[in-house]
Amino acid sequence: MANHSLEVLISAEQIKDKVRELAKEISKDYKARTPLLIGVLKGAVVFLSDLIREIEIPLEVDFIAVSSYGADTASSGIVRIQKDLDQSIKGKDILIVEDIVDTGLTLNYLFENLGSRQPNSIKVVTLLDKPDRRKVKFEADYCGFKIPDRFVIGYGLDFNEKYRNLNDVCILNEQP
Repeated sequence: MANHSLEVLISAEQIKDKVRELAKEISKDYKARTPLLIGVLKGAVVFLSDLIREIEIPLEVDFIAVSSYGADTASSGIVRIQKDLDQSIKGKDILIVEDIVDTGLTLNYLFENLGSRQPNSIKVVTLLDKPDRRKVKFEADYCGFKIPDRFVIGYGLDFNEKYRNLNDVCILNEQP
């Protein structure tokens, strides 16, 4: 940690306001349905927790864990499911809750994998979007913030399992 400095990119207050805004939009769009929110572990857990407290309609929650980073700051491009869902999603309206979309490879994989399980619909909500990193065409249905191509931590996002507990989203700068 001594070789890094942090620079606040998005404040806790900005995040809180955006989560409330996204929850209102989701509540409106799913008002006649009961969506199953699938949190992508571990990074999305803080976002998911705040989001479900703001959504004003009945909902269900499940989790899936995937990995494409390991202990690095760049995606390996190889996506692996580490923990699968606990229930069938056949006929359900799925809302994947993700912390960040960068290359798009993870969500592309999840779309294909979950789509093969015959849900009624699949949409994505992400807190952060790094469009400059895209390797496949992908757009989230609900997006909090578009950010520059910098490595970010905090509000659930980590570097080597550290910094998840920060209230702000921060840029992790390496010190020489």
